[in-house]
Amino acid sequence: MSFESLTQKIIEFYERLSSWEHEVVKGSDLTPGQMHTIEIVGHSGPLRMKELAEKVGVTTGTLTVTVDKLERAGLLVRKPHATDRRSYLVALTPEGNDHFARHHEFHLKLTQEMVSSLTAEEAATFEQILDKVTLHF
Repeated sequence: MSFESLTQKIIEFYERLSSWEHEVVKGSDLTPGQMHTIEIVGHSGPLRMKELAEKVGVTTGTLTVTVDKLERAGLLVRKPHATDRRSYLVALTPEGNDHFARHHEFHLKLTQEMVSSLTAEEAATFEQILDKVTLHF
């Protein structure tokens, strides 16, 4: 195995995924980053801003801009935390949940396409490798 070759394959894989994400959100008035935020809240449920920022991989300041835009669009809402009066939870609105559900369906189809040329054993190995790589990344 050549690290140069592996690096090129990782870059190509990323570029294809990125291109796919941009194509999927085209016409939705959302950026891939905004959709990613909706997706994280959709999978995790309501989160504190700090928790959401960590999952998105940005600062809370940067996330505030995204959440403000998504809140104005009616896709997210900030709700007071039940036990911590200083904290707010970011949650999906019904319209935000609809966006999440549609986008999640696209992800399921993408995954199905990606593994369609793999055997069941290869797909399981691929999942294990992704788990291992993302755990240490």
